[in-house]
Amino acid sequence: MHIVAIDQGTTSTRAIVFDDQGRIVGTGQQEHEQIFAGAGLVEHDASEIWQNVLTVIDSALAQAGVAKTDVAGIGITNQRETAIVWDRRTGEPVHNAIVWQDTRTQDVVDALAADGGVRRFAEKTGLPLATYFSASKISWILRNVEGVRERAEAGDLLFGTPDTWVLWNLTGGADGGVHATDVTNASRTLLMDLRTLDWDDELLAAFDIPRRMLPEIRSSSEVYGHVTGTALDGVPIAAILGDQQAATFGQAAFDAGESKNTYGTGNFLIVGTGEQIVESENGLITTVAYRLGDDAPRYALEGSIAVTGSLVQWLRDNLGIISRAPEVEELALTVEDNGGVHIVPAFSGLFAPYWRPDARGAILGLTRFANKGHIARAALEAVAFQTREVLDAVAADTGMALAELRVDGGMAANATLLQIQADVLGVPVIRPEVIETTALGAAYAAGLAVGVWKDLDELRAMWREDARFEPAAPEEDRERRVARWRKAVTRTFDWVDD
Repeated sequence: MHIVAIDQGTTSTRAIVFDDQGRIVGTGQQEHEQIFAGAGLVEHDASEIWQNVLTVIDSALAQAGVAKTDVAGIGITNQRETAIVWDRRTGEPVHNAIVWQDTRTQDVVDALAADGGVRRFAEKTGLPLATYFSASKISWILRNVEGVRERAEAGDLLFGTPDTWVLWNLTGGADGGVHATDVTNASRTLLMDLRTLDWDDELLAAFDIPRRMLPEIRSSSEVYGHVTGTALDGVPIAAILGDQQAATFGQAAFDAGESKNTYGTGNFLIVGTGEQIVESENGLITTVAYRLGDDAPRYALEGSIAVTGSLVQWLRDNLGIISRAPEVEELALTVEDNGGVHIVPAFSGLFAPYWRPDARGAILGLTRFANKGHIARAALEAVAFQTREVLDAVAADTGMALAELRVDGGMAANATLLQIQADVLGVPVIRPEVIETTALGAAYAAGLAVGVWKDLDELRAMWREDARFEPAAPEEDRERRVARWRKAVTRTFDWVDD
């Protein structure tokens, strides 16, 4: 039997067909438009995303040569905090999706932080007050789109992160679609209590959001409903996991102390803490890692970095110094080092471990000697240095020294980046055979729910190493480079003063 994973990401939507050994047998992928309406504004067309879901499912099934009768279940994984509000009767979104990178709601966040600071709700949610999370985005739509608040309070509108939007449409949409999410996505809204795993009235009141808009919160691995009216008609949807939690699951990092780092649009490091909720004192997020059926939830610490892969996109689309993303590696190899150049990509402020919305991106250390090769090298190093900082925060919070780092995501195909990462960390960096671990994790969770795999030990046995990158830089050189990076980061603070 096979499992289909739908991976609705920040820049594209993919469907991947996995066999019962966790191997990819078919894929489909479709990019969607990135809508930049102004500085700090990032939107997606949710209707375009839904149409792309249908397209990539057809493509993946065709490539795999698999019929729906050979598919045991579907897992959904998704960009997490992105907010979509739509009409339950027509299925039409009331506004473009507001993407997790969007910073337009800083005024909402500042007003709430004025009474109790950015950690005001952290004990309950595990999250700082930040534009990153869904709650302020929902609040903005309710306040700024004409007639929407009245419709929401009347029960006519629904909210969901992209997993909920895809699930609702796949299961019938306006004709009986299932309106639900899982604990991992709910934990990224700033509206869920980590202990009760339910929407919290105090938080809903603070953001002035009607509870009836919100989806039911369920586990990460169970049958949510069945597909209606597409190529997979009748197939059960059996898992939902936010993309970073799915990648952790796909890396078979199920237990406390196990970790992974995903290199995508942004970078996201997750370290499991088991059944224990650990509140960070060093700029990390406390989140739900996964919940299987009725089992106790598992928690994690996360270091969220806003801009890594999207920095390479910026070099391609805005500066034009490369024409395809993989060319950044070739260009970086034309120079021996960064030539003194550092890029701090604080395009949306800085996320973990700083949480500085006032920061903005900067290229520092430029001389007449610098060229585009140095800029490409500095872009890759920015990814590695940011990862080093969140790993230092994990060590400070948990007292655990990192022995190795498992990596995945699209940028993990870049061997030069992974060698830089090993040198910056001083520990081995390990890439698995399947780097599409986000989709794999969703497939694993779905397969557990429908009986394709029996337990976590069976999934652990399927994890396979592809490549290992050993650190080669002397410790003195490593620490000197890290210190210079941190100096560069401080130069980006306090740029936004309005």
